[in-house]
Amino acid sequence: MDPFDPRLTPARPDLAAAHLKGVVPAERYVEPVAARVIDAVAPLRKKPRADAGLDTEALFGETIRVYDEDDEGWSWVQLDRDGYVGWMPAHAILKGEAQPATHRVATLATFVYPALSIKEPPTERLSYLSPVRVIAEREAENGRRFCVTAEGGAIVASHLEPIATRASDPVAVAERYLGIPYLWGGRSSLGIDCSGLVQTALFACGIPCPRDADLQEASLGEPVSLDPSLWRRGDLLFWPGHVGMVRDRASFVHATGHTMTVIVEDLASGLARIEAAGSPLRAVRRVL
Repeated sequence: MDPFDPRLTPARPDLAAAHLKGVVPAERYVEPVAARVIDAVAPLRKKPRADAGLDTEALFGETIRVYDEDDEGWSWVQLDRDGYVGWMPAHAILKGEAQPATHRVATLATFVYPALSIKEPPTERLSYLSPVRVIAEREAENGRRFCVTAEGGAIVASHLEPIATRASDPVAVAERYLGIPYLWGGRSSLGIDCSGLVQTALFACGIPCPRDADLQEASLGEPVSLDPSLWRRGDLLFWPGHVGMVRDRASFVHATGHTMTVIVEDLASGLARIEAAGSPLRAVRRVL
């Protein structure tokens, strides 16, 4: 794996992170500014333009490092979660050291309310695993419990879990997204891609995971035979530019442009379909 992969290295010809001085050439070197994401989902793009390609996304509450800003409202940042580098709208960012999150969203999505009532118009829709800082738990008049967050607003308490919670089965996490639309670069309950689904499923279980399929193939787990009879639940299947998760001996789950959704697909016919399209299975990795 390239130690200076541009997706993961905060370096450009004109500017680079201070810790890379003497390692990569640049006109100047800067220290990052700590920040966090304040939009429900913030895009990370290749270039500082709204029509530039979407590389990945960051969720509300996730922490980042800001290295540069332009005059058009874009910030050049690196995500703390997986090290990805790119351009993010400055309005989606709040600078300053963030207080540690106490909880994370436990449901596929939840709403943030301005008061302790689900009848109030929500101010935001947060995706699964978005981190929040709870400062109080309150009970509404009808007995429903809410968590009041430091970021502002109230979330139904049953929709949150302690930040240290770990899921036990990444495949079950991936199955939560069944039917969610496929989105290249997506990493939320509004839309997700194949490697984003794998990354989310493993992250929910406390397993660090790179963002892109090629990085996952190069660094996760141990190699497994290409013989399907030897595969186990949770094994990762890699094709050029694509990844899925073995569900059982007969099926796998993946986010696919074939149906433009997250689906469970028959293993034998799915392998044959993808190979017929010119992409035979390349590798299998076992993380668990």
